[in-house]
Amino acid sequence: MIIHFWGVRGSLSAPLSPQQIQSKIMAVVQRITEDDIKSVESRAKFVANLPAWINGTTGGNTACVEVKTDDSKEFIFDAGTGIRVFGKSPNLPQNKQYNMFFSHFHWDHIQGLPFFDPAYDPESKFDVFSPVDDFQNYLKNQMFFPYFPQTFDAFTKNFAFHKIVPGQAISIGDSQISACKMSHPGDSYSYAVLEGNKKFVYATDVELRTKDFAVTAETEAVFKDADVIVLDSQYTVEEAFRKINWGHSAFCYAVDFAINWNIKKLYLFHHEPTYDDKKLNSILMAARWYAQYIHHSDIQIELAREDEEIII
Repeated sequence: MIIHFWGVRGSLSAPLSPQQIQSKIMAVVQRITEDDIKSVESRAKFVANLPAWINGTTGGNTACVEVKTDDSKEFIFDAGTGIRVFGKSPNLPQNKQYNMFFSHFHWDHIQGLPFFDPAYDPESKFDVFSPVDDFQNYLKNQMFFPYFPQTFDAFTKNFAFHKIVPGQAISIGDSQISACKMSHPGDSYSYAVLEGNKKFVYATDVELRTKDFAVTAETEAVFKDADVIVLDSQYTVEEAFRKINWGHSAFCYAVDFAINWNIKKLYLFHHEPTYDDKKLNSILMAARWYAQYIHHSDIQIELAREDEEIII
């Protein structure tokens, strides 16, 4: 199973600003020594050894995560602005068959769909899933004048919409997909993809509360013993306290949650648009410290970074 991050930012897209680029350049200048520029090899080594927050970026596109299963099925979770970049990829599925799942229908999770090139290919086929009644209208309604120059009718006619029921797994190829409802204004749904003994969880836009830690048939099917969870961790604790009922979690709550469900690897996701790469790196370090010294856990914790690919 291959997971590819096309968009990892929350709320709205956040491209690098000129000030942020200048800060990265200054950070490089402050680290460089005479020995680092003596040769091509030393320069390459210096650049390769720079911290990830300097030598790259977490990314600014909003939520879109691709999953390719071992039996070559294609799953897309949410259609934020990251899906536009996905549509330009040279590695699109050759059979042009897509299974698309929506956590919910806030702007940052649907606004990239009108810019997804494969949706205009008459040979593409889309099976689209959500637990929400008549959700297709939410996708169609963002493509009306004056909001967009094309209507949904410009897409391939091969769109089929399916309601998925939380607690009732569906099968696609060799995989079973389960959903459960989470705490978020207007509701949001988390999904698990189970293929053989491999389990991936997509859980964005979640304001973790006590009930989310409780064992029910629905939550156990989605979260328990997952190999990887991509989990909303938009805020610091201080900001989470100031933004109660905004629908997002602090990074330490995400750690608590992943450990509670015996999940092996946590990817912090739906990053706050005002946080730059240095701030996100500090959150990653704090999350790892919290897991080790508060929980005494060896759970693996990473930042979800745009264009990163992982294998389960």
